[in-house]
Amino acid sequence: MSSRVEDIRRGPRHVAIIMDGNGRWATMRGRPRLFGHHAGAKRVREIVEACPDLGVEYLTIFGFSTENWKRTQIEVAGLMSLFRRYIQKEARALRAHDVRVRFIGDRPGLDPKLQALMDELEELTAQCHGTNLTIALNYGGRDEVARATRRLAEDVAAGRLCPGDVDVETLPKYLDTRVLPDPDLVIRTSGEARISNFLLWQSAYAEYEFIDTLWPDFSEEVFARLIASYAGRDRRYGGVRA
Repeated sequence: MSSRVEDIRRGPRHVAIIMDGNGRWATMRGRPRLFGHHAGAKRVREIVEACPDLGVEYLTIFGFSTENWKRTQIEVAGLMSLFRRYIQKEARALRAHDVRVRFIGDRPGLDPKLQALMDELEELTAQCHGTNLTIALNYGGRDEVARATRRLAEDVAAGRLCPGDVDVETLPKYLDTRVLPDPDLVIRTSGEARISNFLLWQSAYAEYEFIDTLWPDFSEEVFARLIASYAGRDRRYGGVRA
């Protein structure tokens, strides 16, 4: 068996990416930050299309966090416009490549027109069976756990759930990602070494890669190298090999 085939077989089923560095990439070129975000959006297509050949069934990308509202009004408005344009432009291509799209995050906090486009894209790709692409918009790990806990508490109060039955298997059923497997590998680009409130519960046993590459420069070759690196790791989940 070739080393590439072996890497795919042992590689991560679910990869999550914190796509960082768009603004710095643009600034280094004397361009406005939104120029970098547009370049980063184009990079998403290449990485999504690379997933099948690399054995990645699930890809989750961090598009906009609950903390990103603190950015300038111009940048936030530009990002929201970019999300709308991305969905409208990429919808048919995503379905053509058999990509199923889901969104996670606090959806009611987004513009109603953007919410409608998100709903339409999820419906359009609902019957796709290739790569599962999850886009986190207005997402924060703590916010997600708080919303999940609120729904769980409502079920306990209504008598639909007994307090004694609540365990570590219960809460995930209330998370935004309840239909997804936990990520095996989390990648953060741009040289920052923090997780930024991303998939806090789900990534308890994920492997992490913090790389210097800025997101607009993140290529299929870099992605494949990280997949191969993961394949060489010894995953014990707290245990010890006999």
